[in-house]
Amino acid sequence: MEQQSLKGKKVAVLVADGFEESEFTVPVEALQNAGAEIEVVSLKSGHVKAWAEKEWGDEYRVDRTVDKVSSEDYDALVLPGGVMNPDLLRVNKDAVTFVTGFTEEKKPIAAICHGPWTLIETGALQGRTVTSYPSIKTDLINAGATWEDKEVVVDMGLVTSRSPKDLPAFCKKMIEEIAEGQHLARSRGVHSLG
Repeated sequence: MEQQSLKGKKVAVLVADGFEESEFTVPVEALQNAGAEIEVVSLKSGHVKAWAEKEWGDEYRVDRTVDKVSSEDYDALVLPGGVMNPDLLRVNKDAVTFVTGFTEEKKPIAAICHGPWTLIETGALQGRTVTSYPSIKTDLINAGATWEDKEVVVDMGLVTSRSPKDLPAFCKKMIEEIAEGQHLARSRGVHSLG
């Protein structure tokens, strides 16, 4: 099957220091290959530092700081995981406001591993079906979500996966959902693979 084109789509990748490197680089490459324009958004300007499994990884250029952007500037949002990254994002008022905008506008959001942790702060997980790294399962359930142990779960534009091993399925569904766009007038069932 031919890959869908994301030409004309602008995607924000929101990260803070300590994001899991592969959960950033693999989705960014997949989005770029599909023709999307990517902007790395972070808490501070300059560079943001990755975590590569058991040690610090490379640094990546930040395009815009979260206090200077709006969800209205983008078609979709990607939230890579890593333990430190979402823990920093979910206590930052500007980051939570930015992510909340995507939930309110029903724009596609792709969150992997610990990435869904930030979504808890938006209050938008009530009644949604998600997956994540197992250690935040209870947090997501307590936020009102239904948690499934699947490689990828899609719920009306919200794409979630568990860990780097799920990246192929995650990227495929992320691109499909971004190609579909906003999920305003659509009432769809939940699809799970894995």
